Amino acid sequence: MASDGSWLTALIDWVVSLMEIIGPIGAGIAIALENIFPPLPSEVILPLAGLTASRGTFTLFEALFWTTAGSVVGALLLYGIGAALGVRRLRAVAGKVPLMHPEDIDRTVAWFHRHGGKAVFFGRMLPIFRSLISIPAGVTRMPLWKFGLLTAAGSLAWNTIFVLAGYLLGESWHIVEQYAEILQYVVIAVAAAAVAWFVYVRVRSLIAQRRGDDDGGHEPA
Repeated sequence: MASDGSWLTALIDWVVSLMEIIGPIGAGIAIALENIFPPLPSEVILPLAGLTASRGTFTLFEALFWTTAGSVVGALLLYGIGAALGVRRLRAVAGKVPLMHPEDIDRTVAWFHRHGGKAVFFGRMLPIFRSLISIPAGVTRMPLWKFGLLTAAGSLAWNTIFVLAGYLLGESWHIVEQYAEILQYVVIAVAAAAVAWFVYVRVRSLIAQRRGDDDGGHEPA
């Protein structure tokens, strides 16, 4: 999030105006957009929906229903992108990306077939991954009904925490943002560490392979 809060302030004003004009559906639209564009913080949008519900603009049930519906709609759009890409295209792309191999896609797909259900459900509760997890679900063509149910269940659990926080805390809803920001930093740090480890292992493997080729090329006849 921006340190000066200028863009966040504009976002808050826009979300509040949207909910005041078209009610809880506005919160659903905002959450659907957040799924497609992860930098939009659901940790801000959801408490605002709870705050607006506490003011009587709409009910708590409507806030939960429409934000969860927005989560599902946004996730389905990303699922469609993953399905359009498909395994074959991703393998072709992986073959052209430095340090990656088509086999990496095969291993990822195999992992997702084994653990995809848990990944979709719990992934809905993690910043950034909340959006990204829908793409491999589409790539592997997880049954749409299963993806929809798991997405709705995971989103409802996540949304309930933040909507209720905004509903109960009222004007002090921003307290939730501080704790959510810590979780976001932890997720980003773990993801960065995983990428760094992947690059380290792959580069080390390439160096060892080249040394082996050089040694083999200098063997006496």
